[in-house]
Amino acid sequence: MKRVLTLLLLAGIITAATAQKRVVVSLEDSGADEIVHFWDNSTAPHSNEITEDEQMNKRFDMTQTSSTDFYIYKADPQKATGQGVVIIPGGGYYKLSMKYDGFMIGQYLRSIGVTAIVVKYRLPNGHREVPLEDAQAALRFMRAESSKWGVDPKQVGILGSSAGGYLAGHASNVTPDDEKPAFSILIYSVVSGIKRSRPRSTFGLMLGEKRTTSEQESYSLQNLVTPSTPPALLLLADDDVTVQPEHSTTYYKALKYYGIPAAMHVFPSGKHGWAGHDEYRYAEPCKRAIKDWLQIMQKTNP
Repeated sequence: MKRVLTLLLLAGIITAATAQKRVVVSLEDSGADEIVHFWDNSTAPHSNEITEDEQMNKRFDMTQTSSTDFYIYKADPQKATGQGVVIIPGGGYYKLSMKYDGFMIGQYLRSIGVTAIVVKYRLPNGHREVPLEDAQAALRFMRAESSKWGVDPKQVGILGSSAGGYLAGHASNVTPDDEKPAFSILIYSVVSGIKRSRPRSTFGLMLGEKRTTSEQESYSLQNLVTPSTPPALLLLADDDVTVQPEHSTTYYKALKYYGIPAAMHVFPSGKHGWAGHDEYRYAEPCKRAIKDWLQIMQKTNP
């Protein structure tokens, strides 16, 4: 019996020593009000099979993510609109651009009375279902906490940039109707695996290098739109050569085919990756477009 206990203790020590390192940005550096560790590969429904330690650089870009955390930005009750937004950072599905695609947007939404959750999600690593699980979990979590935060569960939307925009759009279309976000905001979003672009990482890392044309078409957002797809605001730059404007215009066309409310703002310049950057030439028009859209959605879904 002693030998068995000794072996079990040693096994525990070895497991602890080899456990994956999880990276977390502090409340001070993220500007968040609270951080919730939701799950990881051992507790989530599916694993992305990443076994290396999570990594983060000085810009708060994260790689090898195998755990899911929610950075929460709570609106001041005195100015709260009752809306909530789940924010999905971009990064091409090979990293998470947490600072600008996440924390800076969360802080802006909080400043205009909107409670936000920035999702540190698990990268797909060829496991297409994993990021979607995390995005859907964040939507459910915000609704579950809605009464505590002064959020109307019918006013919970989703926002994403680039590959995060793809994930936000994916969740908007394939989530069961009673759990879909009320609206979406997609910033220079990847939409199609077929359109002229460089979404090698987004579709390649999601579906795997052996993906077929048929698979890419079936996962392209314009082919997933139905009459129950939520309204969408699309923001992009005309000179984006990383994810060309055709991605957003293709999604806009699909939405209008089904009569779904949508708005699209094409800024003259900026290329790719300007979300959350206050020095961006069109940062203020971008913020106004988001604020106006949220006000319209508030009236649409009272």
